[in-house]
Amino acid sequence: MTDETKFPDPAYRDTVLAPLFEAAKLHYAGPVRDINRAHLVMLAEEGILPRDTARKIARALAKIDAELDLSKLQYTGEYEDYFFLVEAELKRHLGPDVAGALHTARSRNDMDHTVFKMVLRDKTDRLLEQALQLMQALIAKAQAESDTLVVAYTHGQPAQPTTYGHYLAAVIEVLIRDSARLCNARELLDHCPMGAAAITTSGFPINRHRMAELLGFHEPQRNSYGCIASVDYVTGLYSAIKLMFLHLGRVIQDMQFWSAFEVGQLYVPNSMVQISSIMPQKRNPVPIEHLRHLASMTVGRCDAVVNTMHNTPFTDMNDSEGEVQVAGYAAFDSASRVLSLLTALISGCSIRADRVAANMDAACVTVTELADTLVREDGLSFRQAHEIAAKTARDVIARGVPLAQGFEAFSLAFIAETGREPTLDINGFAHAVSAENFIAQRNRFGGPAPEALDAALNHYVYELSECAEVNMLRQSRAVRATEILNAAFQTLMPE
Repeated sequence: MTDETKFPDPAYRDTVLAPLFEAAKLHYAGPVRDINRAHLVMLAEEGILPRDTARKIARALAKIDAELDLSKLQYTGEYEDYFFLVEAELKRHLGPDVAGALHTARSRNDMDHTVFKMVLRDKTDRLLEQALQLMQALIAKAQAESDTLVVAYTHGQPAQPTTYGHYLAAVIEVLIRDSARLCNARELLDHCPMGAAAITTSGFPINRHRMAELLGFHEPQRNSYGCIASVDYVTGLYSAIKLMFLHLGRVIQDMQFWSAFEVGQLYVPNSMVQISSIMPQKRNPVPIEHLRHLASMTVGRCDAVVNTMHNTPFTDMNDSEGEVQVAGYAAFDSASRVLSLLTALISGCSIRADRVAANMDAACVTVTELADTLVREDGLSFRQAHEIAAKTARDVIARGVPLAQGFEAFSLAFIAETGREPTLDINGFAHAVSAENFIAQRNRFGGPAPEALDAALNHYVYELSECAEVNMLRQSRAVRATEILNAAFQTLMPE
């Protein structure tokens, strides 16, 4: 039987408070320290606290930071959480009256959301940095493989030839858009909740802009109720992360398909291949499977965070705080692993030209250009040209020979359809159905021909540099904020 007068109940302590305390040690001790220091600086600068009181608190905070060994802290239930542990340490050093002055004009409500944003801000910056590295690897690979032929598939079947560079360019475009979504979500993390206090700000003349500056935020979040009630900074962020890894998962699935024995156009290097314990002939590109399930786990973890917010009240609530925040950090972990491994895999893989050529020959993937050539050069309607091309393709597939060996069937089909001889001779026919000609003819905006693809890749390099510059400016602001906070805090320390 538990003692109903003693807090905390053992079950509540073990299932909720103790795990949250461990999470605070791991993730929140640094942000709580910075918030305490910044708030103290602001109170002193605005004359809300006497300078002498601020100096005493500053000295005590510095002493606590130096003495507390987080690795040895164990949750005992003596204090509700990490915040109250620090407050208790302040009381031990200064007494309750002076120690309590630090909490003037603030609440755990605005502190909690500020802490969460600070942690998410750092994690998002690191994730964006990894996304930029993947984009750099993709661009480098696309440039190197700009004329490397591959078979493009639709509905799981060979469709048309393109280049590996052109395929990767499509991946780059999606990743750029996904990174832009993540950058936009990151902007929501740059609005500081401090100063909202419990709900309505404070009767004290606090300086919310100074708090934002000291903590490395762009500006305060304007509406104080929204500071403690709105969770779109959480849902927007995890939705953006989800989309990035949902989309990367589709590319990873292509890599699995392309590296299958029956397709074989993607070669995975030996350093990324595991062997069978019983079948010595097998090359298992297992990292691709790990990428696929890690990307899916990331998507699922993001969904878990967002779905937890469903049908919750528009107010300060635990549903958006400790438990769900920590759960969300696992999404960053699996996301980081995907980006790191995929960057290495993209750089290391290559295209098997022999398998590409064999698959192209077997599937007549260039026959569309035969029809297009007949329209352009012989003045046929597309339906006439399509019928001739279809008959030619059926003949070579039935005979099991490449399309380039189908001139005789082509000539007969052309005469049957038009009543005249084709203008293409055997050499012109072979050129028209070559993969190289297919690519060269598609020099439209966004196409795979060298000029169009080079222009696209140059544009992606520019967009990548813009993303990198934004990320660098954010990191510079964070470094500068740390310097400003440290200098301001030092002014409160006794000589």
